Amino acid sequence: MTGTAHAAFRRLFNEIGPVDHVGIEERVAKYTTRSIKKGSKLFGLKLAASMVDLTTLEGKDTPGKVESLCQKALSPAEDPAVPMVAAVCVYPAMVKYARRALGEDTPVRIASVATAFPSGQAPLKTRLAEVRSAVADGADEIDMVINRGAFLSGEFQLVQDEIAAVLQACGPATLKVILEVSELETYDNIRAASFLAMRVLRPNDFIKTSTGKTTLNATLGNNQVMLEAIRDFYLDTGTPIAMKPAGGIRTAKQALQFLIAVKETLGDEWLNNTRYRFGASSLLNDLLRQIEKERTGAYQAPYYFSEAAESY
Repeated sequence: MTGTAHAAFRRLFNEIGPVDHVGIEERVAKYTTRSIKKGSKLFGLKLAASMVDLTTLEGKDTPGKVESLCQKALSPAEDPAVPMVAAVCVYPAMVKYARRALGEDTPVRIASVATAFPSGQAPLKTRLAEVRSAVADGADEIDMVINRGAFLSGEFQLVQDEIAAVLQACGPATLKVILEVSELETYDNIRAASFLAMRVLRPNDFIKTSTGKTTLNATLGNNQVMLEAIRDFYLDTGTPIAMKPAGGIRTAKQALQFLIAVKETLGDEWLNNTRYRFGASSLLNDLLRQIEKERTGAYQAPYYFSEAAESY
C-alpha cells in the first residue's frame, strides 16, 4: 500500500472509528448459545424462508432451470403457511425468462447480478450497459460488485463514483452493493467499505457481504461488522440501509443465529425481507425440513424437497 493509500485509510478510519475485533468475536459467540423453542422457532424459520434470495448462477443455466427456480420461489412447500421467498437471483441473460415465469403481479422479486460479476473487472461502460439491460428485461434488483482494487488502493472517490453511476443506471430498481469481504482482509476495511457504499445509497438499498465465489463468504463476524456499520450510519443520518449476507449459510440453525444478530443490533424494524436477505439457496431446503419437523414432529428426508439451485 502506498503512502497516499495509507493516508486515505487513516482519514476514513478517523471519521468512522475502528472495529473492536475482540469485541465482535465475543459478541457473535454469544449468538451461537441462544436457544429458541417452539412457537418462536417456527416464526423464525418462516421469517428466514421469506428472506431467501433463491439463486442460480452457473454457466449451464437454462430457461427451463430458471422456470423451475421461479416455481419453487412461488411455492417452496406444499404447506400454504410457508411463505414465498423474497426473490430469485439470476444472471442478466436469464432475467427475461424469470420475468416470463413469475409474471408481473408477484411479490417475488427478480434480482440480477451485474457489473461483470463476480470480478467486476470490466470497463465501467460495459458494466453499466449490463445493468441497464437487466433492468429493461424486468429485474427489480441489481447486485453489483465494488471495485476492490480501487478500494484497497485508497481510491475511495472512484469507488463511490462507480456505485453512484450504477445506482443511476438502476433507475427504480433496488441496488445491492457487494463488498466481497474475503478480499477486504480486515474488519476495519469491511466497516470502511460499508460506509463508503452507504453514503451513496438510498433508503433500503443493500450492502452485501460476498459474491459466494471466493473461499470466505458470510460469517457471523463480518455480518456483525456490517450490521453495526448500518446501525451507526442510521443513528448519524436517519437513512436505513438493508443487509444481505451471502454464501456459506446452509443450515436453519445458522440462519436463526444471523436473525438473532439482526434483532439485537438493529431491532425488529430490520426483521423483514425489505431490509434483510439471505443469499443462500441451499439454506431453503433445510429451513423447510425444520419447519416440517416443528409442524409434524418428524424430519423429512433431504430429497423430499426439490433442489432448485445451488447456494452462493
